[in-house]
Amino acid sequence: MNNTETACCNRRGKPHHPPAEESGAVSAALPPVLAAAGGLQAGGEEGLAGGNLPVPGSKPAVTALLRNSAGHCGDRPELTPCEGWNKVLTRCAVQKIFSANTVSRIFFTFFFLGFSLSIYDVTSRSIYLRWPKVSGASSYRVTATAVNTVGHSLLAHFSDVTLKGTLTSLIPNTVYAIQAEAMDKNGVILAETQIMQSTAPDIPVIDQAYSKLSNSITVEWRPVPGATSYLLTAQDGNSFIETVVTNSPGTVMGLKPATLYRITIRSINSGGKSQPSPFRKAKTVLAAPVLSVSSPSCDSIAVSWKAVYMAAGFSVSLMRSDGLGRMLKENTTNTSLIFTNLDPGTLYTIKAYAWNVNGIPGDDFTYNQRTSPKAPADVQVAFNSGASRAIISWMPTEGALTYSVTASSGLLKLKCNTSSASCMMPSLQCGSEYYVSVTAYNDAGSSKPTDAVSLKTVPCAPVDISIEEDEPGHLLVSWSSVNFGHYYVVFVKSDDGLEVHCNTSHTQCHFQSDCGFTYFISVFAYNKAGQSPLGDVFNYTTAPCCPSDFRAVLVSSDTVQVTWAPVRGAEMYETRAVGWSGVVLCNDTATACTLSALQCNTQYHITVYSFSEARGTNMSCASKYVATAPCSPEITNISKEALSVISVHWQSNNEEATYVVTARGGAGLWHCTSSGNSCTLMNLPCGSAFSVSAIARSPAGQSLPSYSMPLETAPCCPNDLILTQVTQSVTNISWSVGMGAQTYVTTLESPKGQAKCHTLQNYCLLGCITCGTKYTVSLKAISETGLTSSCIYQGYSSGACCPSGVKLYRLSSNGIRVYWRASDEMINYNTDLHGSKANFTCTPSSGLSHCDITEVPCGDVYTVAVSPVTDKGLKLTFCPKKIYSGKI
Repeated sequence: MNNTETACCNRRGKPHHPPAEESGAVSAALPPVLAAAGGLQAGGEEGLAGGNLPVPGSKPAVTALLRNSAGHCGDRPELTPCEGWNKVLTRCAVQKIFSANTVSRIFFTFFFLGFSLSIYDVTSRSIYLRWPKVSGASSYRVTATAVNTVGHSLLAHFSDVTLKGTLTSLIPNTVYAIQAEAMDKNGVILAETQIMQSTAPDIPVIDQAYSKLSNSITVEWRPVPGATSYLLTAQDGNSFIETVVTNSPGTVMGLKPATLYRITIRSINSGGKSQPSPFRKAKTVLAAPVLSVSSPSCDSIAVSWKAVYMAAGFSVSLMRSDGLGRMLKENTTNTSLIFTNLDPGTLYTIKAYAWNVNGIPGDDFTYNQRTSPKAPADVQVAFNSGASRAIISWMPTEGALTYSVTASSGLLKLKCNTSSASCMMPSLQCGSEYYVSVTAYNDAGSSKPTDAVSLKTVPCAPVDISIEEDEPGHLLVSWSSVNFGHYYVVFVKSDDGLEVHCNTSHTQCHFQSDCGFTYFISVFAYNKAGQSPLGDVFNYTTAPCCPSDFRAVLVSSDTVQVTWAPVRGAEMYETRAVGWSGVVLCNDTATACTLSALQCNTQYHITVYSFSEARGTNMSCASKYVATAPCSPEITNISKEALSVISVHWQSNNEEATYVVTARGGAGLWHCTSSGNSCTLMNLPCGSAFSVSAIARSPAGQSLPSYSMPLETAPCCPNDLILTQVTQSVTNISWSVGMGAQTYVTTLESPKGQAKCHTLQNYCLLGCITCGTKYTVSLKAISETGLTSSCIYQGYSSGACCPSGVKLYRLSSNGIRVYWRASDEMINYNTDLHGSKANFTCTPSSGLSHCDITEVPCGDVYTVAVSPVTDKGLKLTFCPKKIYSGKI
């Protein structure tokens, strides 16, 4: 095997096995195009899918390479690959691979050896290489061949200690095939690799570099063939700023104002960057002044700024933003200036820049500023007295955005802000003078305030109001004066709806008033602005009226009832009675009062006062003198002067009094009158009980009755007394009721004897009466208390005695004679014959002792009675009867 043809064997003919990591690196670096150019197929001995090479160092990989190169070595058929793991890739195979079109290939390496080239820098005419150390290599040979340029090749040798090198004098923007070979000291190539690398474009040439802005420099150059972009560099001492641009001109941004920079440019393509161009110096222009702008007045704008580095002067121009008018321009070396005679409320555009000692202008600064507005004109103030507010209006001013209205009164300030041309100022204080001014505002500031307009509000409601009733029927209303009060009006309205008023420039008014009225009093102050607000409404209630005609009626000796008509304003009445013994009071809401417990027989001074809570008691009411009735007399004794005559005695201290004594009972009233201390009651009825009392009378009235004393008269004798003889020896006495009698004692008395009966009834049976005898009749009526009346009546004669020996004789077949023996020849008799068929009566002549009865029916039984007849023709019925049969 020839050393020059050995690709994978070392000098002893043993295969070289690269480390696993190196094999991996080579495999990763081998592009698919290399496999395509050499006819390599991926995937074992039959071909590899996807166009990827086999795993480096494997047997299938080597076999694939050799299979594709066998029989294609031309005039070198004797070169055969190593067998098994000793097979190597021959130079013939390498030449076969690189004989294909490899312009697009970047590099080739023996991946199983780990030898490769790397580029760490490229310029227009240089390529900077590095490679790894190859074991056993004593030198390295690098060949660069221009791919598309004929006859341009470069060869360089490096020692074994040199692992990087530079290829110079290359053609800009040209693709080179660079081959590196590692050789031992005998010149045997141990390893080789090849890459494709393009040089950078040619170095550009700067035509000009200039600054228009303080933070940038613009560079112009001629285009460089093959350059895809350019790198601009601005260097200031040790600092630099780079910018990549695609074509000319290009601008470097982010620079410092007024600073000198060295400007270079490098062209760039896919291979790298060219060397920097020759530098050009360029200085950035001055920075723009930063303006501070204000409008100190409506026709001026003040502009100021801080000093600008390296500035020799400044130019400031001003013009209306709407383009109207002319432009104003000022050059100055100061840092402030003022533009005057401008239009108020107008938007201006201000532009300023600095220039250096060479007059080169720097950046400009533009600012829009509006002049402050002009003070509003024609300020009008309209005051609304009812609402305590004012409407302030004015003519709008040019350029004003808002307006502020200020109303000042002493330390008090009220403000109103608006965007319209009027404003309402609420809650104005009464009795104040406000100075109103209007200020216009916009974004530039404010106008001067307008000249103050005076606004006098309505006066405040008067205070310290006092109401006095200086004399009855007259009210005096007074108050304190108020600021800005030109005159006053007092309204007085009574509770019946009647209203009066008083206009005055003073601080008091007089009004007529009536008693018992409540007056509602309001005081208003007036000026040109109007009426003061309503203050406190005072009410004054006059004293209630006095009861003018009260009436005092004596209802008893110690009680007077006072009545009167109600009066206006009175809520209560006090009735006062003043006498020598003290004062008696009566308080009531009614129109009547009863004064009790008065001293009898006393002169009182009585007054009715009216009272109200608001005003108290009206002490001006008139009085009346009222005398009470006499005192009651005290009965000391009642004596009986006769049967119906009673004398009454009493005791009393009354003066000029007349006394009336009254006996009151069921029988009626009996009176007697006297101005002394006794009187006599006459003709009192019997049998009556009386209550005797006395009263005293005077012009003032009548006293209460005295304490009553009982009086009883003797019972009355019965008016009627009847004696009826029941039997020959028994007589019944009855009588009418005697008034006042409880029991009775009756007595029949004759020389032959006495009969007496004591009973509670009004009748009595007296026995042991002798017939045909005259008796005296007497009766005593006895009261419950034992009073007795003896009553004498007409005498009484007892009935005649009954005849004796009564016999009947038949005179004929139809006649009967009744025969008797008379007790007294002067007595008349009466004969009665009673039967079932007929009754017969026979009255004989006086002095006869028989009587004949004819035509008496036979066959009947008769009862026969012979009875004496009294002088009055009364027949006594108590005589015995005989029975007679007509058959005898």
